[in-house]
Amino acid sequence: MKEHPAHDPSTIYWPGRLSALLPLLLFIGAAFQVPEIQKNGALAMAFDWVPSLNVRFDVVLDGLSLLFVLIITGIGFLVTIYADAYLAGHRQINRFFVYLQSFLLSMVGLVLSNNLILLFVFWELTTLFSFLLIGFQNESATARDSARQALLVTGGGGLLLLVGILLIGDVTGTYAISELQGHTERLHRDARYLPILICLLAGAFTKSAQFPFHFWLPNAMAAPTPVSAFLHSATMVKAGIYLLARLHPIMGGTTAWMTTLVVVGAVTALWGAVVAMAKTDLKSVLAHTTIMALGIMTMFLGGRTTPALTAAITFLLVHALYKSSLFMVVGSIDHQTGTRELAEIGGIGRRMPFTAAAALMAALSMAGFPLFLGFIGKEIMYKGALTEDVFPGLATTAALLSNALMAAVAATVALRPFWGRETPKALTAREAPWAIWFGPLVVGAIGLGFGLIPDWVSRWLVEPAVRAFHATGEDITLKLFYGFNYPLLLSVITMTLGAVFYLARQWLRRTLVRFLTAVPMTMEKVYDGGVKATLAIAKWQTRRLQNGSLFQYLTVIIGTTVIGVGGALLHAGTIRVGWSGPPVPVWLGLLLVCMLVGIGIVVRTRSRLLAICGLGVIGTGMAVIFLTYGAPDVGLTQLLVETLTLIFAAIVLLRLPPIERHHRPGFSRMALSLLVAVGSGALVTGLMMAVQHTEVDRTITAFYEQASYLKAHGRNIVNVILVDFRSLDTLGEIIVVAASALSALALIRGKRSSS
Repeated sequence: MKEHPAHDPSTIYWPGRLSALLPLLLFIGAAFQVPEIQKNGALAMAFDWVPSLNVRFDVVLDGLSLLFVLIITGIGFLVTIYADAYLAGHRQINRFFVYLQSFLLSMVGLVLSNNLILLFVFWELTTLFSFLLIGFQNESATARDSARQALLVTGGGGLLLLVGILLIGDVTGTYAISELQGHTERLHRDARYLPILICLLAGAFTKSAQFPFHFWLPNAMAAPTPVSAFLHSATMVKAGIYLLARLHPIMGGTTAWMTTLVVVGAVTALWGAVVAMAKTDLKSVLAHTTIMALGIMTMFLGGRTTPALTAAITFLLVHALYKSSLFMVVGSIDHQTGTRELAEIGGIGRRMPFTAAAALMAALSMAGFPLFLGFIGKEIMYKGALTEDVFPGLATTAALLSNALMAAVAATVALRPFWGRETPKALTAREAPWAIWFGPLVVGAIGLGFGLIPDWVSRWLVEPAVRAFHATGEDITLKLFYGFNYPLLLSVITMTLGAVFYLARQWLRRTLVRFLTAVPMTMEKVYDGGVKATLAIAKWQTRRLQNGSLFQYLTVIIGTTVIGVGGALLHAGTIRVGWSGPPVPVWLGLLLVCMLVGIGIVVRTRSRLLAICGLGVIGTGMAVIFLTYGAPDVGLTQLLVETLTLIFAAIVLLRLPPIERHHRPGFSRMALSLLVAVGSGALVTGLMMAVQHTEVDRTITAFYEQASYLKAHGRNIVNVILVDFRSLDTLGEIIVVAASALSALALIRGKRSSS
């Protein structure tokens, strides 16, 4: 299935145009709240959702969430318009927009959540819809594998995130993010702080493709280009960054937090930048520079100084703008030329002028060229790196080398396809429809416009976002020129190194390819090995435990229950052997002896009829016991069921051939059966005796005693519970029994007709 099927450019496709109204209206609504947030700090709304679990549907719009909402909805609107033309004529385009807008709403819900449980719900929804979007081309094995990989990696991190959230709730007694800031000291002093931190960082690192979980992001490029432009540059991969920023005042400031984020972020940034230079597929190049950018943001969120945190938020905005534009540009090139390989594209600038202009503006911002927002972001980035609390040298070096390599990549993307030597592909290239070049051109122009009005950007966007999670009295201002200082010197070095890397790109690419090929172990290989090992274990487990043997199923289930429950009870010392009830009468003892004889008959007999009779003795004895101890309804039910069971069993079993000696189980199987039977019997007996020594909570009993007659108008409590209070359960059981009977009838009739 092609990513962008052929279509008539004059045809108007409405699904995307209509669905684009959703992000547009949300963007306008959020934009109108900018002055309110800048003035008052936050807007909140909450109502009870699951009160029994202390979970409220609690949402807050503050500076940080507002910035994310504007990015999500603004870029979401442009990507929707872009995708409507890019995928025009696709037979499943309606499904695509359902997935896309569902993901958009999930991301908006995630960044607005003021309750950690609510945040986790939206977190997992983004995982689900990203899986559907990455695997949208479901006829492609590559797309399916990539979607599954993203789901397993980010989903596994999500489960660890849930563990961390539950531990936070256990330590603090609340899941409200705004309330957790008052429990920071308690969290930091608690012995569970480190496990909580590991779980939270696992969720954030997997979502935002940090080392060693970075490998899923480039493979997710199997998704259609609009998905890459939206999910993997502006939104989904930023969810982990958002989580780190939101939890910074709660979990941050410790040595473990700062060291982990700085080191992991630096390694991720350098690795992403290095691998990007070795790639020739434009989408793969941009994917690895996205990893680099996410590493930079993570590294600065490890700090606690105002410049470092301002650098993280500023670069978040910078990256969302230029990377979404470049992804759409690459999609436009692929759409018009049929290829994304650098060697096959060149000289298309004159034939695709609007796309070339968009690429140039986005690439200049990516490279950190003066007058663009990227230049301002790079200046504040170096200022933040120099003020890091831990490993400032590592942070500065990582930022310098990563930015230099990114500048070389930006030059490669902006110059080689459009102004390089003309290739055969360029001869047939034409400018894409306006809906395809409109989005990247607008976003690229915004990167230039924001660079010319940095005071406005810092006042209305960056400063409220930083102050939402970092209480500081320091001035937060972006400037186009900070004067002659170390950050400016580092910027000059960056541009110089970037130019050197670009001029030596062919040699550098060959060297990096040889280096990457020689690496003996990568995290993707580890993932593949883990998947293969899991499948091998599953096959072994299926052969051993799920081989169709009813005896083995029952043995495993009952044996596991006996060992697990019995072991726990013995360890807790709750099983007490002793009878605290009234004395057992002699006749009841004789009845128990008769039941034991029945058990012996069932175990030893070779006659099915005699075995059925033995079972009847046991069941009838149980009915008598129920009658003796004041449960006539249960006893009558037991007696009726026992009678029907005996009749049906006799009808079926007596038609089977006689039991031959060689069909009888061996000694080992009989010994195992005896062990399991005795163990389960001992467990149930121990539980019953333990109940005799345990104080029973009669709250539910008292309720049914009072409500059975007054509300249900029935004196028989058991019947009232079954018919009134648990009527749906009873109805369900009746339906199951009726369905089973009809199925059995159908099988019998089918057997008769076939014979």
